[in-house]
Amino acid sequence: MGLDGPWLLEHTATSPVWRVSYDCVEKSAGRHCVYDSSSFPSSSWGLEVKCSDSVRLVSGPSLCSGSVQIWDQSWTWVCEGALDQQGAEVLCRELGCGAPSLLQGALSPLEQTFHCEGHESALMDCPHSSSETCSSGAAVNLTCSEPLRLVGGASRCAGTVEVRHRGEWRRMEPDRPWLLEDTAAVCRDLDCGSAVYGEEREDFPQSPVWRVSPDCVEKSAVRHCVYGSSSSSSSSSGLEVKCSDLLNRPVISLSVSDGVSEALPQGVRVLLGSKFRVKCSVEPQYPGGSFQLLSPTAPLGQNHTLPAVNHSAHFLFSDTGPAHKGNYTCVYHLHVFNHSFSSQSPSLQLSLGASDSALIIRVLLILLLKLLYILPMLYYYCKVRARGRR
Repeated sequence: MGLDGPWLLEHTATSPVWRVSYDCVEKSAGRHCVYDSSSFPSSSWGLEVKCSDSVRLVSGPSLCSGSVQIWDQSWTWVCEGALDQQGAEVLCRELGCGAPSLLQGALSPLEQTFHCEGHESALMDCPHSSSETCSSGAAVNLTCSEPLRLVGGASRCAGTVEVRHRGEWRRMEPDRPWLLEDTAAVCRDLDCGSAVYGEEREDFPQSPVWRVSPDCVEKSAVRHCVYGSSSSSSSSSGLEVKCSDLLNRPVISLSVSDGVSEALPQGVRVLLGSKFRVKCSVEPQYPGGSFQLLSPTAPLGQNHTLPAVNHSAHFLFSDTGPAHKGNYTCVYHLHVFNHSFSSQSPSLQLSLGASDSALIIRVLLILLLKLLYILPMLYYYCKVRARGRR
Protein backbone atom coordinates (compact mmCIF):
# COMPACT_ATOMS: atom_id res chain seq x y z
CA MET A 1 0.00 0.00 0.00
CA GLY A 2 1.50 3.37 -1.04
CA LEU A 3 0.76 6.54 0.89
CA ASP A 4 0.02 10.17 0.09
CA GLY A 5 0.69 11.43 3.65
CA PRO A 6 3.31 11.27 6.45
CA TRP A 7 2.89 7.75 7.73
CA LEU A 8 5.50 5.33 9.06
CA LEU A 9 7.14 3.93 5.90
CA GLU A 10 9.41 0.95 5.33
CA HIS A 11 11.50 -0.07 2.31
CA THR A 12 10.26 -3.23 0.58
CA ALA A 13 10.89 -4.84 -2.79
CA THR A 14 9.56 -2.80 -5.74
CA SER A 15 6.07 -3.96 -6.69
CA PRO A 16 2.65 -2.57 -7.71
CA VAL A 17 0.90 -0.79 -4.84
CA TRP A 18 -2.45 0.75 -3.99
CA ARG A 19 -2.46 4.36 -2.85
CA VAL A 20 -4.26 5.38 0.36
CA SER A 21 -5.35 8.85 1.51
CA TYR A 22 -3.83 9.85 4.84
CA ASP A 23 -6.52 12.46 5.51
CA CYS A 24 -9.32 10.02 4.63
CA VAL A 25 -8.46 7.23 7.07
CA GLU A 26 -8.66 9.65 10.00
CA LYS A 27 -12.37 10.03 9.26
CA SER A 28 -13.38 6.76 7.60
CA ALA A 29 -12.56 3.05 7.32
CA GLY A 30 -9.27 2.32 5.56
CA ARG A 31 -10.99 0.33 2.81
CA HIS A 32 -12.86 3.48 1.73
CA CYS A 33 -9.64 5.46 1.30
CA VAL A 34 -7.74 3.29 -1.20
CA TYR A 35 -7.28 4.31 -4.82
CA ASP A 36 -5.20 3.50 -7.91
CA SER A 37 -2.64 5.99 -9.24
CA SER A 38 -1.20 5.57 -12.71
CA SER A 39 1.64 7.94 -11.78
CA PHE A 40 2.85 5.45 -9.17
CA PRO A 41 2.39 2.00 -10.77
CA SER A 42 5.16 0.45 -8.63
CA SER A 43 6.93 1.46 -5.46
CA SER A 44 9.49 0.20 -2.94
CA TRP A 45 7.58 1.81 -0.07
CA GLY A 46 5.04 0.19 2.20
CA LEU A 47 3.38 0.62 5.54
CA GLU A 48 4.41 -1.32 8.65
CA VAL A 49 1.84 -1.35 11.46
CA LYS A 50 2.00 -2.68 14.99
CA CYS A 51 -1.17 -2.78 17.10
CA SER A 52 -1.68 -3.64 20.73
CA ASP A 53 -5.02 -5.37 21.22
CA SER A 54 -4.49 -6.46 24.81
CA VAL A 55 -3.36 -3.42 26.81
CA ARG A 56 -3.70 0.35 26.77
CA LEU A 57 -3.18 3.48 28.87
CA VAL A 58 -6.27 5.67 29.09
CA SER A 59 -7.21 9.12 30.45
CA GLY A 60 -3.63 10.34 30.26
CA PRO A 61 -1.94 13.19 28.39
CA SER A 62 -0.45 10.85 25.77
CA LEU A 63 -0.45 7.25 24.54
CA CYS A 64 2.48 6.62 26.90
CA SER A 65 0.73 7.77 30.07
CA GLY A 66 -2.52 6.93 31.83
CA SER A 67 -4.44 4.27 33.73
CA VAL A 68 -3.74 0.67 32.73
CA GLN A 69 -6.48 -1.37 31.09
CA ILE A 70 -6.29 -4.90 29.65
CA TRP A 71 -8.59 -6.68 27.22
CA ASP A 72 -10.24 -9.77 28.67
CA GLN A 73 -13.54 -10.05 26.77
CA SER A 74 -13.91 -6.37 27.70
CA TRP A 75 -11.61 -3.56 28.79
CA THR A 76 -10.96 -3.85 32.53
CA TRP A 77 -8.73 -1.99 34.96
CA VAL A 78 -5.50 -3.34 36.45
CA CYS A 79 -5.34 -2.76 40.20
CA GLU A 80 -2.45 -1.37 42.20
CA GLY A 81 -0.22 -4.18 43.35
CA ALA A 82 -1.01 -6.30 40.29
CA LEU A 83 1.84 -4.78 38.26
CA ASP A 84 5.44 -4.42 39.44
CA GLN A 85 8.38 -2.61 37.86
CA GLN A 86 9.23 -5.49 35.52
CA GLY A 87 5.62 -5.68 34.39
CA ALA A 88 5.63 -1.93 33.78
CA GLU A 89 8.76 -2.30 31.63
CA VAL A 90 7.05 -4.97 29.51
CA LEU A 91 3.90 -2.85 29.13
CA CYS A 92 5.82 0.28 28.10
CA ARG A 93 7.83 -1.70 25.56
CA GLU A 94 4.68 -3.29 24.16
CA LEU A 95 3.19 0.15 23.55
CA GLY A 96 6.34 1.35 21.79
CA CYS A 97 7.19 3.78 24.59
CA GLY A 98 10.34 4.28 26.64
CA ALA A 99 11.13 2.96 30.10
CA PRO A 100 8.58 3.45 32.92
CA SER A 101 9.17 6.66 34.85
CA LEU A 102 6.17 6.69 37.24
CA LEU A 103 4.02 3.92 38.67
CA GLN A 104 1.14 4.79 40.99
CA GLY A 105 -2.53 3.95 41.61
CA ALA A 106 -6.14 5.12 41.70
CA LEU A 107 -9.40 3.43 42.77
CA SER A 108 -10.56 0.60 40.54
CA PRO A 109 -11.40 -3.14 40.60
CA LEU A 110 -8.69 -5.81 40.50
CA GLU A 111 -8.73 -8.09 37.44
CA GLN A 112 -5.24 -9.51 36.89
CA THR A 113 -2.00 -10.16 38.77
CA PHE A 114 1.10 -10.32 36.56
CA HIS A 115 4.43 -12.00 37.25
CA CYS A 116 6.76 -10.70 34.54
CA GLU A 117 10.47 -11.38 34.23
CA GLY A 118 11.00 -8.30 32.05
CA HIS A 119 11.93 -9.98 28.75
CA GLU A 120 8.38 -10.65 27.55
CA SER A 121 7.20 -8.85 24.42
CA ALA A 122 3.64 -8.34 25.70
CA LEU A 123 2.07 -8.00 29.14
CA MET A 124 -0.34 -10.87 28.51
CA ASP A 125 2.65 -13.14 27.82
CA CYS A 126 3.57 -12.84 31.50
CA PRO A 127 2.22 -15.52 33.85
CA HIS A 128 -0.91 -14.03 35.41
CA SER A 129 -3.84 -15.07 37.53
CA SER A 130 -7.40 -13.78 37.57
CA SER A 131 -8.99 -12.48 40.73
CA GLU A 132 -12.29 -11.14 41.97
CA THR A 133 -12.78 -7.41 42.06
CA CYS A 134 -11.42 -5.54 45.07
CA SER A 135 -13.61 -2.72 46.30
CA SER A 136 -10.72 -0.95 48.03
CA GLY A 137 -8.19 -1.52 45.24
CA ALA A 138 -6.52 1.06 43.05
CA ALA A 139 -6.00 1.13 39.30
CA VAL A 140 -2.38 1.37 38.21
CA ASN A 141 -1.42 4.73 36.73
CA LEU A 142 1.67 4.37 34.58
CA THR A 143 3.81 6.93 32.81
CA CYS A 144 6.31 5.63 30.27
CA SER A 145 9.05 7.91 29.03
CA GLU A 146 9.06 8.89 25.40
CA PRO A 147 11.52 6.78 23.35
CA LEU A 148 13.24 10.06 22.53
CA ARG A 149 16.18 11.91 24.10
CA LEU A 150 18.71 14.70 23.60
CA VAL A 151 22.32 13.74 24.34
CA GLY A 152 25.59 15.61 24.62
CA GLY A 153 24.03 18.93 25.66
CA ALA A 154 24.20 20.96 28.85
CA SER A 155 20.78 19.72 29.96
CA ARG A 156 18.15 17.15 29.02
CA CYS A 157 16.49 19.82 26.82
CA ALA A 158 19.49 20.43 24.55
CA GLY A 159 21.65 18.17 22.43
CA THR A 160 21.65 15.64 19.60
CA VAL A 161 18.31 13.92 18.94
CA GLU A 162 18.25 10.17 19.46
CA VAL A 163 15.24 7.90 19.18
CA ARG A 164 14.66 4.30 20.26
CA HIS A 165 13.16 2.21 17.45
CA ARG A 166 13.05 -1.58 17.26
CA GLY A 167 14.87 -1.70 20.58
CA GLU A 168 17.88 0.36 19.42
CA TRP A 169 18.88 3.98 20.10
CA ARG A 170 20.14 5.88 17.03
CA ARG A 171 20.42 9.43 15.75
CA MET A 172 17.56 10.74 13.65
CA GLU A 173 18.00 11.77 10.02
CA PRO A 174 15.11 13.74 8.42
CA ASP A 175 13.89 12.81 4.96
CA ARG A 176 13.42 16.49 4.04
CA PRO A 177 14.87 19.81 5.29
CA TRP A 178 14.36 20.24 9.05
CA LEU A 179 12.42 23.34 10.16
CA LEU A 180 11.98 25.07 13.53
CA GLU A 181 8.37 23.79 13.55
CA ASP A 182 9.78 20.25 13.49
CA THR A 183 12.06 21.09 16.44
CA ALA A 184 8.96 22.26 18.32
CA ALA A 185 7.55 18.73 18.05
CA VAL A 186 10.69 17.27 19.66
CA CYS A 187 10.55 19.83 22.50
CA ARG A 188 6.83 19.08 22.95
CA ASP A 189 7.34 15.33 23.24
CA LEU A 190 10.15 15.83 25.78
CA ASP A 191 8.13 18.37 27.81
CA CYS A 192 10.96 20.87 27.30
CA GLY A 193 8.96 23.97 26.41
CA SER A 194 9.18 25.67 23.03
CA ALA A 195 11.74 25.39 20.24
CA VAL A 196 14.75 27.71 20.33
CA TYR A 197 17.11 26.22 17.78
CA GLY A 198 17.28 23.20 15.53
CA GLU A 199 19.38 22.22 12.55
CA GLU A 200 20.57 19.20 10.61
CA ARG A 201 24.30 18.61 10.78
CA GLU A 202 26.51 16.46 8.57
CA ASP A 203 29.61 16.21 10.80
CA PHE A 204 28.67 13.30 13.05
CA PRO A 205 30.68 10.05 13.00
CA GLN A 206 29.39 7.54 10.47
CA SER A 207 26.85 5.27 12.19
CA PRO A 208 23.42 3.72 11.54
CA VAL A 209 20.52 6.21 11.83
CA TRP A 210 16.75 6.09 11.94
CA ARG A 211 14.88 8.08 9.32
CA VAL A 212 12.12 10.47 10.40
CA SER A 213 9.36 12.23 8.48
CA PRO A 214 9.20 15.94 9.47
CA ASP A 215 5.75 16.22 7.88
CA CYS A 216 4.57 13.51 10.28
CA VAL A 217 6.08 14.94 13.49
CA GLU A 218 4.12 18.16 13.06
CA LYS A 219 0.90 16.14 13.45
CA SER A 220 1.90 13.21 15.66
CA ALA A 221 4.38 12.08 18.31
CA VAL A 222 7.91 11.67 16.99
CA ARG A 223 7.94 7.96 17.87
CA HIS A 224 5.17 7.37 15.31
CA CYS A 225 7.16 9.00 12.52
CA VAL A 226 10.40 7.00 12.63
CA TYR A 227 11.23 4.31 10.11
CA GLY A 228 14.12 2.27 8.76
CA SER A 229 15.43 -1.26 9.04
CA SER A 230 18.01 -2.73 11.38
CA SER A 231 20.36 -3.02 8.39
CA SER A 232 20.01 0.65 7.42
CA SER A 233 23.16 2.16 5.94
CA SER A 234 25.35 4.46 7.99
CA SER A 235 25.18 8.23 7.81
CA SER A 236 27.00 11.27 9.21
CA SER A 237 23.74 13.24 9.49
CA GLY A 238 21.97 14.15 12.70
CA LEU A 239 19.81 16.76 14.37
CA GLU A 240 20.94 19.30 16.96
CA VAL A 241 18.10 20.76 19.07
CA LYS A 242 17.74 23.32 21.85
CA CYS A 243 14.45 23.87 23.72
CA SER A 244 13.40 26.75 25.97
CA ASP A 245 13.48 24.73 29.22
CA LEU A 246 17.20 24.04 28.93
CA LEU A 247 18.19 25.60 32.27
CA ASN A 248 18.54 23.59 35.45
CA ARG A 249 16.19 24.50 38.27
CA PRO A 250 17.83 26.80 40.86
CA VAL A 251 18.07 25.88 44.54
CA ILE A 252 17.01 28.22 47.35
CA SER A 253 18.26 28.09 50.96
CA LEU A 254 18.09 30.36 54.02
CA SER A 255 20.51 30.81 56.90
CA VAL A 256 20.52 33.06 59.98
CA SER A 257 23.68 35.02 60.80
CA ASP A 258 22.59 35.87 64.36
CA GLY A 259 19.87 34.53 66.61
CA VAL A 260 18.13 31.19 66.27
CA SER A 261 16.23 29.56 63.41
CA GLU A 262 13.95 26.54 63.29
CA ALA A 263 13.47 24.28 60.26
CA LEU A 264 9.84 23.67 59.29
CA PRO A 265 8.36 21.23 56.72
CA GLN A 266 7.71 24.05 54.24
CA GLY A 267 10.40 26.56 55.24
CA VAL A 268 12.16 28.26 58.16
CA ARG A 269 11.13 30.19 61.29
CA VAL A 270 13.40 33.03 62.41
CA LEU A 271 13.27 35.37 65.39
CA LEU A 272 12.07 38.95 65.10
CA GLY A 273 14.93 41.41 64.72
CA SER A 274 17.46 38.83 63.53
CA LYS A 275 19.54 38.88 60.33
CA PHE A 276 19.15 36.24 57.64
CA ARG A 277 20.54 35.43 54.20
CA VAL A 278 18.84 33.83 51.21
CA LYS A 279 21.13 31.94 48.83
CA CYS A 280 20.16 31.24 45.22
CA SER A 281 22.33 28.75 43.33
CA VAL A 282 22.21 26.60 40.19
CA GLU A 283 24.23 23.68 38.85
CA PRO A 284 26.95 24.93 36.45
CA GLN A 285 25.81 24.94 32.81
CA TYR A 286 26.61 28.30 31.27
CA PRO A 287 28.64 31.25 32.56
CA GLY A 288 26.98 34.45 33.69
CA GLY A 289 23.33 35.12 34.28
CA SER A 290 21.56 36.74 37.22
CA PHE A 291 19.30 35.78 40.09
CA GLN A 292 16.07 37.54 40.97
CA LEU A 293 14.60 36.95 44.41
CA LEU A 294 10.81 37.09 44.58
CA SER A 295 9.97 38.02 48.18
CA PRO A 296 7.27 39.69 50.30
CA THR A 297 9.37 42.90 50.37
CA ALA A 298 9.47 43.18 46.56
CA PRO A 299 6.11 45.08 46.40
CA LEU A 300 7.67 47.63 48.77
CA GLY A 301 9.99 48.73 45.99
CA GLN A 302 13.06 46.69 46.92
CA ASN A 303 14.85 45.33 43.84
CA HIS A 304 16.25 41.89 44.63
CA THR A 305 18.37 41.13 41.54
CA LEU A 306 22.06 40.22 41.68
CA PRO A 307 24.53 38.87 39.11
CA ALA A 308 25.44 35.21 39.40
CA VAL A 309 28.93 34.79 40.88
CA ASN A 310 30.19 31.20 40.79
CA HIS A 311 26.63 30.23 39.82
CA SER A 312 25.10 31.69 43.01
CA ALA A 313 23.94 34.92 44.66
CA HIS A 314 23.38 35.93 48.30
CA PHE A 315 20.58 38.27 49.45
CA LEU A 316 21.04 39.78 52.93
CA PHE A 317 18.21 40.94 55.21
CA SER A 318 18.50 42.63 58.63
CA ASP A 319 16.12 43.62 61.41
CA THR A 320 13.55 40.97 60.46
CA GLY A 321 10.00 42.17 60.89
CA PRO A 322 6.43 41.33 59.82
CA ALA A 323 7.12 42.63 56.28
CA HIS A 324 9.59 39.78 55.72
CA LYS A 325 7.05 37.05 56.44
CA GLY A 326 5.97 35.00 53.41
CA ASN A 327 7.30 33.01 50.45
CA TYR A 328 10.71 33.43 48.81
CA THR A 329 11.53 32.15 45.31
CA CYS A 330 14.73 32.31 43.22
CA VAL A 331 14.50 32.99 39.47
CA TYR A 332 17.60 32.39 37.35
CA HIS A 333 17.86 34.53 34.19
CA LEU A 334 20.31 33.85 31.37
CA HIS A 335 20.78 35.15 27.81
CA VAL A 336 22.35 32.51 25.58
CA PHE A 337 21.99 31.37 21.95
CA ASN A 338 20.50 34.83 21.21
CA HIS A 339 17.54 34.05 23.48
CA SER A 340 16.60 34.87 27.05
CA PHE A 341 15.78 31.98 29.38
CA SER A 342 14.63 31.72 32.98
CA SER A 343 14.14 28.96 35.52
CA GLN A 344 12.38 29.15 38.89
CA SER A 345 13.09 27.40 42.19
CA PRO A 346 10.48 25.97 44.58
CA SER A 347 9.15 28.44 47.14
CA LEU A 348 10.60 28.69 50.65
CA GLN A 349 8.29 29.98 53.40
CA LEU A 350 9.61 32.28 56.11
CA SER A 351 7.68 32.57 59.38
CA LEU A 352 8.51 34.69 62.42
CA GLY A 353 9.02 33.90 66.08
CA ALA A 354 9.54 36.17 69.05
CA SER A 355 13.03 37.64 69.57
CA ASP A 356 15.21 36.78 72.58
CA SER A 357 14.39 40.08 74.33
CA ALA A 358 10.69 39.58 73.67
CA LEU A 359 10.88 36.10 75.16
CA ILE A 360 12.62 37.44 78.30
CA ILE A 361 9.99 40.17 78.72
CA ARG A 362 7.24 37.58 78.26
CA VAL A 363 8.75 35.34 80.96
CA LEU A 364 9.14 38.29 83.35
CA LEU A 365 5.52 39.31 82.82
CA ILE A 366 4.34 35.81 83.56
CA LEU A 367 6.44 35.72 86.76
CA LEU A 368 5.12 39.14 87.78
CA LEU A 369 1.52 38.08 87.28
CA LYS A 370 2.10 34.96 89.34
CA LEU A 371 3.75 37.07 92.03
CA LEU A 372 0.80 39.49 92.09
CA TYR A 373 -1.50 36.50 92.49
CA ILE A 374 0.56 34.95 95.31
CA LEU A 375 1.28 38.12 97.35
CA PRO A 376 -2.33 38.75 98.49
CA MET A 377 -2.67 35.10 99.47
CA LEU A 378 0.58 35.30 101.43
CA TYR A 379 -0.57 38.52 103.12
CA TYR A 380 -3.85 37.00 104.30
CA TYR A 381 -2.07 33.85 105.42
CA CYS A 382 0.37 35.81 107.56
CA LYS A 383 -2.46 37.95 108.97
CA VAL A 384 -4.50 34.88 110.00
CA ARG A 385 -1.50 33.31 111.71
CA ALA A 386 -0.76 36.53 113.60
CA ARG A 387 -4.36 36.63 114.96
CA GLY A 388 -4.10 33.03 116.05
CA ARG A 389 -1.05 33.71 118.18
CA ARG A 390 -2.93 36.42 120.11
